[in-house]
Amino acid sequence: MSFKLYNNAQGIYLALLQKQDANDLLQLRLRNREQHQPYEPLREADYFTLESQELLISQRMNDADQDRAYMFGIFLLDGQLAGQITISNIVRGVAQYGDLGYFIDHTVQGKGYTTAAARLILDYSFRALALHRVQAAILLHNDASRRVLEKNGFQAEGIARRYLKINGEWQDHRTYAILADDFLAEKVQP
Repeated sequence: MSFKLYNNAQGIYLALLQKQDANDLLQLRLRNREQHQPYEPLREADYFTLESQELLISQRMNDADQDRAYMFGIFLLDGQLAGQITISNIVRGVAQYGDLGYFIDHTVQGKGYTTAAARLILDYSFRALALHRVQAAILLHNDASRRVLEKNGFQAEGIARRYLKINGEWQDHRTYAILADDFLAEKVQP
């Protein structure tokens, strides 16, 4: 499965990451390792290898085939990989939801790329995947992520105590969600 979702005005597109993107993903992770560590789980050294990134992409490609998760690269229009955004943990049946996660290269933060990428993946999640709800959880002090979510219409729902082990410590996260009805109603209004 290969396709691209564009936001030309913002200067980005999303594409499902493929095996040939593994080296670019590795370089992106290495370039951002220190800056992103306060917001990520502790990773073993072998995570930052080409083999590990190839395996991750292969697993996510399999997840997409099984409708469990979709891992997109955030690309600048010139083809440079600038980040990653994933809709994962997809639950079907009576739930119809997925979890949103993302990161952007620290050298291009603050340019609106992540906000635009989140908008594209929400449109894909609600229209193509027919999800009812997309949710996200962020560290309480992650103001940049909070702004991305709020600009895209997510609403805060509460605090999940010691929710994820980030940077070696169980940390509280604020949970957010947006519903298809809210997102699609906003999209059709002038």
